[in-house]
Amino acid sequence: MGRRGLDMNAPVRGRDWIIGAFALAVAIAALVTGTEVGKIHSHATHSVVVAWVCAIVMLIAGIFAIRTLTASVGRFMTQRSYPAAGAIVRLVATGVGAIVLLFALFAVLGVSLGHLLIGAGVAGVIIGIAAQQSLANIFAALVLLFARPFIVGERIRIRSGTLGVLDVEVLGIGLTYVTVRTEDGILKVPNSAMLASGIGQFEGKPEQPPA
Repeated sequence: MGRRGLDMNAPVRGRDWIIGAFALAVAIAALVTGTEVGKIHSHATHSVVVAWVCAIVMLIAGIFAIRTLTASVGRFMTQRSYPAAGAIVRLVATGVGAIVLLFALFAVLGVSLGHLLIGAGVAGVIIGIAAQQSLANIFAALVLLFARPFIVGERIRIRSGTLGVLDVEVLGIGLTYVTVRTEDGILKVPNSAMLASGIGQFEGKPEQPPA
């Protein structure tokens, strides 16, 4: 029954890829047409209309493409890896896609990209300093996702200058924390700390905490 349900979902997921790719193609076509034909500051009415229509079409198609493709990528990564991997990849892909779409929209509307890049750079520095630890954990999650030094359910030995030496069982990998079971109970370790630690295989089984 489960196998049959999986097979029934396969065409739907394949169709999502096709629909997302089509929406992306429409957004790119609107971008090219808007930048080449439309002129938002032109005195010709038809050039202004073309620019606005292309901007609206690109915005709608771009948002739809980002949502569809990132959802498909998230499901793919969830199947290939652990459940949290799909959420991590989807979040990062959505953020990158939104930034690209925003710059494309400004290009069609004739906004100066030079001033925009300067403003974005300053804002990025401020946000990066304010959210340094959180961003470090998110990027560490991506490294752990692709490097895969351990998997959920595996028993490992952690050697860290901060944590010391711990023999643990990996319970889950999230966007900011890795959840492990130690002999003292459940522990949430920041992804950046896990990335900076030495990870080795551990054949023994951590003692279960008393009920």
